[in-house]
Amino acid sequence: MAAHPNLLVGLDGADDAAVYKLSEEQALIQTVDFFTPIVDDPADYGRIAAANSLGDVYAMGGEALLALNIGGFPDTLPRGMIADILLGAAEKVHEAGAVVAGGHTVVDEEPKFGLVVLGTVHPAQVATVAGARPGDHLVLTKPLGTGLITTAARADGLTDPAHMKAAIASMVRLNRTAAAVMRAVGIGPTVHACTDITGFGLLGHAAEMAEASGARLVFEADQLPLLPGALQYGEGGFVPGGSMRNRQYFGGRVRLDERAVSWALREVLWDPQTSGGLLMAADPALVEALVEALAAEAEPFWVVGRVAEGEGVEVV
Repeated sequence: MAAHPNLLVGLDGADDAAVYKLSEEQALIQTVDFFTPIVDDPADYGRIAAANSLGDVYAMGGEALLALNIGGFPDTLPRGMIADILLGAAEKVHEAGAVVAGGHTVVDEEPKFGLVVLGTVHPAQVATVAGARPGDHLVLTKPLGTGLITTAARADGLTDPAHMKAAIASMVRLNRTAAAVMRAVGIGPTVHACTDITGFGLLGHAAEMAEASGARLVFEADQLPLLPGALQYGEGGFVPGGSMRNRQYFGGRVRLDERAVSWALREVLWDPQTSGGLLMAADPALVEALVEALAAEAEPFWVVGRVAEGEGVEVV
C-alpha cells in the first residue's frame, strides 16, 4: 500500500506515534496505549496510564489537544473504582492542557485502561527515533526501574513504601516540560532524535534508535539513573515477563561490558518501563543549551552516554 504524502511518520519506522501533515505550519500527532493495572490505587492507575499515553505525543515533540478513554473492566469491578480511574486520568489530561472528549469501554475479565491522544506539532519540528549522529550526547529525563518495583509489589507486597512512592511519582510526572524544552532549543539543530522509554526498556528503545539512525548508542553504566530499590528488586528476582521478551528480541543488538554491568543492573536495563522519560540525542556543540534549559525548568535530566559510529547498543 502506497504511503500518503501527508503521513510524515507512520508504519515504516519504530516511532512512538503517527504524524499527519495538515499544512505547512501544523501536523497532527495520534497515538493509543493501554495496559493492565500496575498499582493498587485506582486513581494512580488512571494517572499513570494517562501520563504514559501522553508521553508518546511528547516524544514526537508535540503538545496534546484531546484524549479519548479506552478501557475494559469486569462487571464485578465497583463503579466507584472505575470512576476513580477515569478521574485520575482526567486530572493528568487537564495538567497537560488537553481535554477528555469521550471514549469507549467494553466488559473484560481483567481491567485495562489507557488513552487515545491527539496532539499537534510543527511539521519541521517533529522528533523521531531516526537522526542520532556520531558525537551526539544522550540525555535521559527519568530514572529506571518501574517494572521491577511494581512487580515486586504485586509479588510479595513487601516493597518498601518509599520505593513504591518514588516509582509512582516518576510514572505520573508528565514529559510535557521536557518536550517544550526540546522545541525551544530546536528539534533538528539541537535535538537530533528522541524516544520515550516504555515497554521495550532502555536497551530495547535504544536499539530502535540505533537501527533507525544507522549509528551505535553507548551508555555509561555509572551515569544511568535508577529509582530507589530498583537494583534490590532485580537482585531479588522480581523480574517482569516483558524483560525476557525484550532480551530475546533485542539481545542480538546489545553488548554489555560484564565488568561494568552487574547482573542486577542488567535486569534494570531490560526492565519494561511505564511512563518513562525521554531519551534525546543532542548535538555535542549545542547540548549545553539543552541541559541548561532543562535545569532552568527544574526538569530532571542525566547525560547518560553518546552516539558513535557503528550499530547496536553498548553499555560500558
